[in-house]
Amino acid sequence: MKYIVIVAFVGILGSLAAALVFMMKKDGSDKDRARHMARSLAIRVSLSILLFASILMAWWLGLISPTGTP
Repeated sequence: MKYIVIVAFVGILGSLAAALVFMMKKDGSDKDRARHMARSLAIRVSLSILLFASILMAWWLGLISPTGTP
């Protein structure tokens, strides 16, 4: 489970970086840049929701347990 979370975080950060690149890019039309940037941000949101849902499902199934100070 730890590796899945790490891969998801890397994917989220990569998608966020891609959106930044498309935002800062001066080539092409504004419409193309906006479309690519919106797609990258939509992927980031989807990965974040998927990560949250998978952590919640793993907790519900008992694969992970919360730890903390008593």
